[in-house]
Amino acid sequence: MFLLAALAIAAADVTAVARPLPGGLPEREPAAVGMSAERLATIDRVVQRGIEAGGYPGASLVVGRKGYAIWQRGYGTLDWTRTSRVTANESLYDLASLTKVVATTTALMVLFDQGKVELDAPVSTYLPEFSGGLKDQVTVRHLLTHRAGLSAGRELWRMASTPAEARAAVISSPINCTPGACYEYSDLGADLLGFIAEAVSGESLEGLLQKQVFRKLAMNDTRFRLSDADAARTAPTEIAPPRGYPLRGEVHDENAYALGGVAGHAGLFSTAADLSVFAQMLLDGGVYNGTRIVADSTVQLFTRRAAGHRALGWDTCAGGAGCGQFMSERAFGHTGFTGTSLWIDPDRQMFVVLLTNRVHAARARRPSKVIADVRNDLADAAVLAVMDDPGGVMAMPARFRADLAQDWNRPLRARRASSASARRKAAAARRAAAKRSAAKGRSAKGSSAARSTGKASTSAGKRKAVGKSKAAAKGTSVAKGKAATKRKSVASGKKTTSAKRGGKATSSRSKG
Repeated sequence: MFLLAALAIAAADVTAVARPLPGGLPEREPAAVGMSAERLATIDRVVQRGIEAGGYPGASLVVGRKGYAIWQRGYGTLDWTRTSRVTANESLYDLASLTKVVATTTALMVLFDQGKVELDAPVSTYLPEFSGGLKDQVTVRHLLTHRAGLSAGRELWRMASTPAEARAAVISSPINCTPGACYEYSDLGADLLGFIAEAVSGESLEGLLQKQVFRKLAMNDTRFRLSDADAARTAPTEIAPPRGYPLRGEVHDENAYALGGVAGHAGLFSTAADLSVFAQMLLDGGVYNGTRIVADSTVQLFTRRAAGHRALGWDTCAGGAGCGQFMSERAFGHTGFTGTSLWIDPDRQMFVVLLTNRVHAARARRPSKVIADVRNDLADAAVLAVMDDPGGVMAMPARFRADLAQDWNRPLRARRASSASARRKAAAARRAAAKRSAAKGRSAKGSSAARSTGKASTSAGKRKAVGKSKAAAKGTSVAKGKAATKRKSVASGKKTTSAKRGGKATSSRSKG
């Protein structure tokens, strides 16, 4: 009897371990899936260097392979106060443009499977108000591949005072070239795809995804609008946005906010653990834990290259957007402006999820360069850690991009502390250079005059001396004028740079 009970308990334990758990994938040691723990440790160094350089205060990461989370870690803190530690299971991040693929593209995949959306049907079939002129030629496929002829974006937050007005502004956006003939990465196209999903399903984009995708995958921390209770575990983003208050638990993208917080191009929040389940579902051909989300053929159709480097909704490694240099040709993924990325390599049955908030008071001069290098390094480190690749084990580089930290610059605080001293030294150097230049000019003119005149009369010598004195005075005046102009130019440049840093590049904010 006791033996039977023990066997039953053991069987239950095996089932519990093998079964995917809510909030993420089951974890396994790297060696169990043909990966090197020693090589994967490079990831810790790379992510930490990004934090130390001031690119972001913290990061959440999952590397998965063959159905398991192999490297699931939280690094640093949610903000710069160092009080709230990041965890892969609980820390929420604003996904920015990952919304385009995790939410909007997935909704289109579901509706495509159901026969409710045709890729080559005109958009006007589903949105009659989007019609007239070149708009009649725009298809769903054009929107998915960013070839509809739409602009990158519009400042909806300046134009609209309600979500309805923002929606109308998206639909009224002009087509700038013949659909299919030009490529422009566009938030507007993703918003239109969201409108199509709502029109076809008869539900909100948020409701459709919760019912058809997130709830089925137990992605319980993935949603558009967060409750006040969730804000404490959410990474903050902008500290001085046009809204006039620091953002935490509220969408970073101003246009998504103008659309009510639910938009096709941005607005989704999630954890790295939830996204690991989503990635595994795609690797498994649209099914997870016995629940099918979309057909295997649909996954293949939407994730393979369709036009240029773009797949349908997704990007590919040919676009050079953060998947390193070693992922396979069939790899696909996307990035988000806030510092997020998801890359999936079907040939190696692996994925890399990275979530950061590099837009939160970054202390590096170029946080975009920091996150770009870190993304690429993580993808490379994950691939290089694969020990059972049919092509053989690849050699590890002596240094990764994060080790070089090229163009990252020093953290902001260190730069500010030394800026006054640096300015004084630079000004002194400019003054010294101007004096040397003036002295050299006078000496050269004197030598030339002596050679050309020879033995001149006393009166001629006096005239030349007077002329030389005037020339020297004029040269000194010019040198001083140039030095003053240079100082004004430098000051003006600093003001312009400061203005640029403080300004809002809203049209490109959601881009990855």
